Amino acid sequence: MTVVSLLQEFPLDRRLSREEASELIHMGDLDRLLAAAAARRDAVHGHQVSYSRKVFIPLTQLCRDVCHYCTFAHAPRNGEKPYLSIEQMVAIAQAGKKAGCREALFTLGDKPELRYRVAREELDRLGHLTTLSYLAEAAAAVFRETGLLPHINPGLMSGGDIDALRKVSVSQGIMLESISNRLAEKGGAHHGSPDKVPAARLETMRLAGERNVPFTSGILIGIGETRQERIDSLLALRDLNDRYGHIQEIIVQNFRPKAGTRMANTESPDVEDHLWTIAIARLIFDPEMNIQAPPNLSPGALGRLVAAGINDWGGVSPVTPDHVNPEAPWPHLRLLEAATKAAGKNLVERLAIYPSFARDASRWVDAGLRTSVLNHIDGDGAPRVDDWCPGHVGQLPSRELGWIQRAPSATPSANLGQVLAKAQRGVTLGEAEIVSLFRARGDDFAAICRAADELRREKNGDTVSYVVTRNINYTNICSFKCQFCAFSKGKMSENLRGRPYDLEMSEVAGRVVEAWERGASEVCMQGGIHPSYTGQKYLDICRAVKQAVPQMHMHAFSPLEIHQGAQTLGIPVIDFLRELKAAGLGTLPGTAAEILDDEVRAVLCADKINTQQWLDVMRAAHQVGFRSTATIMFGHIEG
Repeated sequence: MTVVSLLQEFPLDRRLSREEASELIHMGDLDRLLAAAAARRDAVHGHQVSYSRKVFIPLTQLCRDVCHYCTFAHAPRNGEKPYLSIEQMVAIAQAGKKAGCREALFTLGDKPELRYRVAREELDRLGHLTTLSYLAEAAAAVFRETGLLPHINPGLMSGGDIDALRKVSVSQGIMLESISNRLAEKGGAHHGSPDKVPAARLETMRLAGERNVPFTSGILIGIGETRQERIDSLLALRDLNDRYGHIQEIIVQNFRPKAGTRMANTESPDVEDHLWTIAIARLIFDPEMNIQAPPNLSPGALGRLVAAGINDWGGVSPVTPDHVNPEAPWPHLRLLEAATKAAGKNLVERLAIYPSFARDASRWVDAGLRTSVLNHIDGDGAPRVDDWCPGHVGQLPSRELGWIQRAPSATPSANLGQVLAKAQRGVTLGEAEIVSLFRARGDDFAAICRAADELRREKNGDTVSYVVTRNINYTNICSFKCQFCAFSKGKMSENLRGRPYDLEMSEVAGRVVEAWERGASEVCMQGGIHPSYTGQKYLDICRAVKQAVPQMHMHAFSPLEIHQGAQTLGIPVIDFLRELKAAGLGTLPGTAAEILDDEVRAVLCADKINTQQWLDVMRAAHQVGFRSTATIMFGHIEG
C-alpha cells in the first residue's frame, strides 16, 4: 500500500516516516492530503481552535545576528535605549492585563552584548552580565506586578540560562526555522547569524527537555529551504519530543518579504505550499500535537489553514503590534472568532502553557509559578475567564449564559452530535466520548444542554422534586486527613479551626424529633470517622433515630463509614449492611466518592477507601436492597 492510498484512513497510531513524507513532496491531490490531516486533528482536538490572549514585550531589538528577512532587529539608534526599562515593560503588561491578556510574551534579539558596546555598557549599568539575566529580572517583575504568565523567546541558552528562566516563565520557545546548514552559507537567509546554526538550536531545545520546560518550536518556510529540508526539520523536532515530551506546539510560519531587508524581493510561499506543509506536520507528529499557523500572516486564508489541520492560532494581542511582523496587524478577536466559526470550529482561549502541560503543573511548572497557573485554569487546563463558581450568588457568566440561551437552535459538530445521539438512545458512552462532552464549548456546549434538558423532560416531565430534610452531623472528629476538608476537627490542643464534638445519643434523638416537628420527613446523617467508633456506633445511631420517630426516613453513612464499620466488627460488608437495614437505615448517600480515580485520590484523600472498595460497598448495598445516591466532587485536581 502506498502512502497516498493510506491517506484515505490514516491510522491515529501511525506517523509519517521520512520515506513516506518524502513520497508526498510532489503529491498533486492536495485536497486528499488536507482531508487526512484535518481528520487526524479532529480525532483528538475536536471542534476547537485555540489562541492565547497576549501582550508583546520587546525587551531589546538589538541582536548579534543579521537574518536577511528580519525587521525586528536593528542597530543602536541615537536617543533610544538599548533595552526597555523594567517600568516600561510592567506598564506594557498592565495595559495588556486591562485588555484581558493572560500571557506576557517576551521577545528579544540574540546576545546583543556580544556585538554592540552600547548593549554591554547598559547591562553593566543595570547590574547584569547578560541580556538573559536582565530578561529573568523583567519576567519576574511583570509576573509579580501584573500576574500575567510569562512566555519567553530568548534565543540560544545554556542549561543555567534555562534553569534561571524556568523560575520566572511558564513556557519558553525557540524556532528551529530550518535544519538546513545551507542557509548559513553566503547569500543564505542565515549567513552571518551564529545563533541560527541548527545544531545549536536543537541543543538548546534538548537542554530544555531535560529540564521539563514546556517548549514552543517550529519552522519558517520560504526562506530558501526545500520541502525535503522542511520534512527533516519536523522530524528532528519529533525526535526531541519523543525523548522528552516537552514540545507543546509546532508553528508552521510562512515567510513574508519585508521592505528594507535583503530578502525584500524574495517571493513568499504561496498558500498551497503553506497548506501542504501544515498537513505534513500534522501527519508527522502524534495527533495530540498542537499545530499552529499565525493568523495575521495569511489574511483571507484562515479557513483554508483550519482545513489543513491546525488547531491553534498562537498568541493574539488586543494591545500591542506584532513587532516581528509589523506590516501584518493581528486580526480583531471578533473577526478571528467569526473566521474560525465559518471554518466549522469554535475559537477557545488558552494560556501560554497548553492545557495538557498545565494539568500536570507539578512536572512542568516551577513551584513559584505553580499556584498561579492552577488558579488560572479549569479542570481541563483551559483558562478561567471569570470568577464565577457553583454556589456563587450572582448572574451567570455572560458567555456561558449566551451558550445556554441559544441551546434550542445550536448545531453541534458532527462528532459530538453522534455522541449525543448515542447517549439519548441509552447507549453507554466510552471514555473518549465522555471526555468530548466535558471539553465542549460554544454550540457544542449549548447542544449538550439541550440534549440533557430533553432527556430530563422525557424521564421526569417538568416536575422538580425536593425533600424536607435535616442534616445531623453526629461528630466532627475524624482521623482521616483529606486535603480539602474544613469540617473535621482534632483535639483542641491540636486544632484551632473550631470546637470538636461527639453528640450523645439523646442529643441525636432530640434533633430528630425537632426535625419531624418542623416538617422534615428525612434526616441525613454523616460525620467524621471518629477513632473510637466501631460499626456498633452506626447501629446505635440508627436505633436512636427510629426510637425517636419511627416514621422518619434515615439517609446515612457513606461507603467509607460502611467499610470502616464492617472492618471494626470483623464481619463482611454485606452482613453489616443487612444489620443496618434491620436497624432502620433507609438509603445510602454516595459521598466519600469525591473522584473515583485512584491517582487523584492518592493526592486528595490518600487514607480513604479506594475506588474499588467504594464500588464494592455500593454493589453490596444494592444487593441487600438499599437505594443510594452517588456524588462527584469536582474542581480540585481532577481533569
